Amino acid sequence: MASTSRTTPTFLRLAAHPLRWRLLTELASGDHRVRELVAMVGEPQNLVSYHLRLLRDGGLVSASRSSFDGRDSYYHLDLDSCARALADTGSALHPALLAPTAPPPVDRRRSRKLDVLFVCTGNSARSPIAEALLHHHADDRVRVVSAGTRPRPSLHPHAVRVLHDSFGVDVAGQRPRHLDTVARRRYDYVITLCDKAREVCPDFAHEPRRVHWSVPDPTTRADVSEADYSAFQRAANDIDIRVRHLLPVLTAAPPTKEIRP
Repeated sequence: MASTSRTTPTFLRLAAHPLRWRLLTELASGDHRVRELVAMVGEPQNLVSYHLRLLRDGGLVSASRSSFDGRDSYYHLDLDSCARALADTGSALHPALLAPTAPPPVDRRRSRKLDVLFVCTGNSARSPIAEALLHHHADDRVRVVSAGTRPRPSLHPHAVRVLHDSFGVDVAGQRPRHLDTVARRRYDYVITLCDKAREVCPDFAHEPRRVHWSVPDPTTRADVSEADYSAFQRAANDIDIRVRHLLPVLTAAPPTKEIRP
């Protein structure tokens, strides 16, 4: 007797194509522009754009305009959507495959902790939010600092508020730092959260792993009193998702000298 036909899960249909799988794996390391993805996968731009559109339509990938050059767009892998789609794929095969996987164990044999630097332009919202959330989630497993290429006088009050209200983290006493003041330290990861900062962020000694997260700037209004608090909530939630998915990578990563881009 013929077996009952079932619809192939969306994730399986999308990820099974070799080029789409390659795009997903490249985007898993950070946000990229189309021309960068074209160079990474070695395929024509029209073909890459076509498959990116399929991934966007499937809810696995999103795109946003670059704040540095509005003609460019950054593509971002939605890891939470991928996790849900993978769970659905497993459960479609067998209910037992729905069980969550345990996070990788912490390597206590390391001679030193990993060092992470978050960079944006003003160091008043996105990068200090990322710093606070990685410190919050990683506890003492990672050393983390943030800085700005053109730091503002103080943290944006909505950034302080969203960290306190949504995550119970207090950064009220923190002040923005200039990138020059921390640039001589050794880092394993340097993560830019601002498209403008990515373009001007200098090279660092010891060749840290460079990652870009294209997070929209919530501090777009000059008047602090009129700034949209919901924009800070969206930015903080976006950063929190990225940080939570970064932590297992950091936990399993070797120190800088063994990291390969």
